[in-house]
Amino acid sequence: MSGRVGDLSPRQAEVLAQFREKLQDVLPSLPSPDDYFLLKWLRARSFDLPKAEAMLRKHIEVRKYMDADNIIAWEPPEVIRKYMSGGMCGYDREGSPVWYEIVGPLDAKGLLFSASKQDLLKNKFRDCEVLRHECEQQSKKLGKKIEMVMMVYDCEGLGLKHLWKPAVDTYGEILAMFEENYPESLKRLFIVKAPKLFPVAYNLVKHFLSEDTRKKVVVLGSNWKEVLQKYIDPAQIPVEYGGTLTDPDGDPKCSSKINYGGDVPQHYYVRDQLAQKYEHSVVVNRGSSHQVEYEILFPGCVLRWQFRSEGADIGFGVYLKTKVGERQRAGDMTEVLPNQRYNAHMVPEDGSLTCSTPGIYVLRFDNTYSFLHSKKVSYSVEVLLPDTASAQQIQEESPNHSP
Repeated sequence: MSGRVGDLSPRQAEVLAQFREKLQDVLPSLPSPDDYFLLKWLRARSFDLPKAEAMLRKHIEVRKYMDADNIIAWEPPEVIRKYMSGGMCGYDREGSPVWYEIVGPLDAKGLLFSASKQDLLKNKFRDCEVLRHECEQQSKKLGKKIEMVMMVYDCEGLGLKHLWKPAVDTYGEILAMFEENYPESLKRLFIVKAPKLFPVAYNLVKHFLSEDTRKKVVVLGSNWKEVLQKYIDPAQIPVEYGGTLTDPDGDPKCSSKINYGGDVPQHYYVRDQLAQKYEHSVVVNRGSSHQVEYEILFPGCVLRWQFRSEGADIGFGVYLKTKVGERQRAGDMTEVLPNQRYNAHMVPEDGSLTCSTPGIYVLRFDNTYSFLHSKKVSYSVEVLLPDTASAQQIQEESPNHSP
């Protein structure tokens, strides 16, 4: 049995009755105390009563903290309103709201430098409440229960800048918040225009998603417009995404409903760095360098680093070894990222690199130009692997999907 209203086994019906009994003290504070709502939490925890109860009670606390009953009236800071991409636009063929996420133009670093993480999370919670309310409205309008949303992720322009660790960590918190507070609310999530980097990005965040949610993520190929139209009437799809819907002024992107983000102007910045934790620190003596080696076993992996120096600048470059098993001088290796001096004592440096060739990559901190001063460098380096399933899907696609 599916565990939905009208399709419950005797045991599931019994657990639902017990669940309702245990929640008597909080039922009035729930956004919707009907069986449809309660069953979402039971399905999310496989009808394990104590786990479902703990999950729902935690959600009630989060609702209080977020002032969820009034959150739709809350106005986010201007920088979030203007530059946080995404929006609700149209309905699928069954009447579920459709939400678009626009990844490419999103300036994650600019937003994190300009707004608090709490406001960014609150804004996403607000989006979820808007969608929940829209489902309620659609249920009344259509005379049938609408309780799930369709999502379309436009990944055109997804690049290394989106893999900045604080941005990925914040996005992970947003996904975890969605999973913990809006279970059983996602119908399907279509990924369109995915570049070759997508499998690496997805691999970074997929552990925040439940197994059930992961099954609903579908990477579409070059025929994505036809697939969308199978699930959504063209009249409900913006012209930008292959349909016929426009804004009243004829805008094919429906920008009144979907925000397309963009670079955040620096006058919004309230900070120029975020507090970072580093895994390693080393003193690079005057006139010397320090090398860190990472083995890349197959193409498509991404090296991601962040570092800061103390007191003065430090040189940094990435190289590929030409001889394995021995330390090589910079001049004897293949230069992958040219050596430059960075003011990492003023603003921590971060970066990433897609490794197109397997081999031993060397990250080299260079202090050979300093005759007087040793430099203390704190750093973290990670090798990011692609998600194999989505990588295979993208590889099977036509070459016009390379970034």
